[in-house]
Amino acid sequence: MIEISFQKLNSLWEIYLKTDVRKIAEKENLITFDKKDSTGICFIGERPFPEFLKNYLPEEYGEIVDDSGEVIGSHKGLHFYTIGQRQGLGIGGLKNREEKAWYVVAKDFSNNKLIVVQENDHPLLFKQKLKVSNINWLKKPSSNKVSAKIRYRQKDQACEIDIHGNKAKVFFKEPQRAVTPGQFIVFYEDEICLGGGEIDI
Repeated sequence: MIEISFQKLNSLWEIYLKTDVRKIAEKENLITFDKKDSTGICFIGERPFPEFLKNYLPEEYGEIVDDSGEVIGSHKGLHFYTIGQRQGLGIGGLKNREEKAWYVVAKDFSNNKLIVVQENDHPLLFKQKLKVSNINWLKKPSSNKVSAKIRYRQKDQACEIDIHGNKAKVFFKEPQRAVTPGQFIVFYEDEICLGGGEIDI
């Protein structure tokens, strides 16, 4: 058994990269030292996410519409889709439409409609500002200019933040693709993680 004091553990968090931790784990003969990084939801195991959701959320069929409101298909429930999603929409071979991929840009919960557009770089897929709630600050920023990530492995994005308690408004230097309500944004100052909160838009 490996015993690490709380003081030493804190220093590990401050100093060691993941590659360093893997080397330590290998040296200590831990069998997970070279285990592949998880990018999914670890607690549900290796299974398709929509299949997992079906066990807990009912299918609520509705219309798929384009940005002009024209009905072009049907969906099984808005909770099965995410902003920016391309696969699994079941749209294809539409008359008088180009053979280009469709992407989710919004979910109209009041009317149970899934709104989609064509083109990977469609303007409706991008937003330059958003709102954040339930922020958990590990350290308050020293200025209103910070960087942030809105998805895993994204490069730091320059932004300005207007803080109001545990809420904030965020203004990005560059428009961000597929900003998704309910997902999390994390703030940084240089290499320091300041905290994060839930995206409201």
